[in-house]
Amino acid sequence: MTGTRIVVTGGTGFIGAHAAKELLARDGVTVRFAGRRPVHAGTPGVEWVRAELTDSGSLHGICEDADVLVHLASKVSGTEESCRAVNEAGTAALMAEAVRAGTPRVVHLSTTAVYGRGPHTGQDIPDLTPAPVSAASATRLAGEQHALRAGAVVLRAGLVLGTGDLWVVTALAELLKRVPGRWAGGAASLSVVDASDLGRLITAVALAPAPPGPAVFHAAHPRPVRIGDLVAALAEHGIVPPPADEDWSWDRCLQEHAGRPGIVSERQFHLLAQDHWYRSDAVWQRTGVEPGPGPLDRLAASADWYRTLLA
Repeated sequence: MTGTRIVVTGGTGFIGAHAAKELLARDGVTVRFAGRRPVHAGTPGVEWVRAELTDSGSLHGICEDADVLVHLASKVSGTEESCRAVNEAGTAALMAEAVRAGTPRVVHLSTTAVYGRGPHTGQDIPDLTPAPVSAASATRLAGEQHALRAGAVVLRAGLVLGTGDLWVVTALAELLKRVPGRWAGGAASLSVVDASDLGRLITAVALAPAPPGPAVFHAAHPRPVRIGDLVAALAEHGIVPPPADEDWSWDRCLQEHAGRPGIVSERQFHLLAQDHWYRSDAVWQRTGVEPGPGPLDRLAASADWYRTLLA
């Protein structure tokens, strides 16, 4: 698509920043960022409008003359009330505005956390029944329904690594101190994607000649990552200490976790240390985008950022 005007929410966030970089690199694309603070002020081809998902009045008109809405803003933690206000009610209001304005294409970012507690090992969307266990995931699942009714392509991302990640590697660093053994042999398979690759995928869906929506896709690298390999790669880059060379049973891991209080919950530990791998080939194939070498190979680009974050 050329001469394309794209509205982006969440453009200042972790994933939004990577998607914005990709979108702004495309010829003939104008990006209208909608949010609470200016984004890329003064950059050619960029507009900014003040908008807040919890203020439906502020959303009026943001999709006028837009070819695509890319909805990346979400609330990933907090009370049920605050998550519902952003992820469900806010998404509903935004999608209603896109429909009112006649926006022909919508891309909506969600999460594989909507499936809740695993293990999940290589299932595709028809094989899974969402069962979210947190307010953030439950309300993001509810938000998906509003997006689908607006004709959206919904991308359920797995664990996302890269510059700007404030959760995955920070959580792993804490868990390695609290549970210093090799968690169930480090064999768990996870759906992981580097933020730069996810940004490329979001851009491809936004600009594809024939959008595959309304539909839901998993958005991770097609090749799963073993948690033991991820920890080893982080250690090789000096981001976390070298892992212990001792296999611990899952029962022992849970006992150690419970006995050493910290921020990362048992539910979150389960998410990182047990199988949560979802088949993600379809969206890459449908868009014709190469998924790249994988998130472990991309770590070199964000290693300095991670080391500074954890210092």
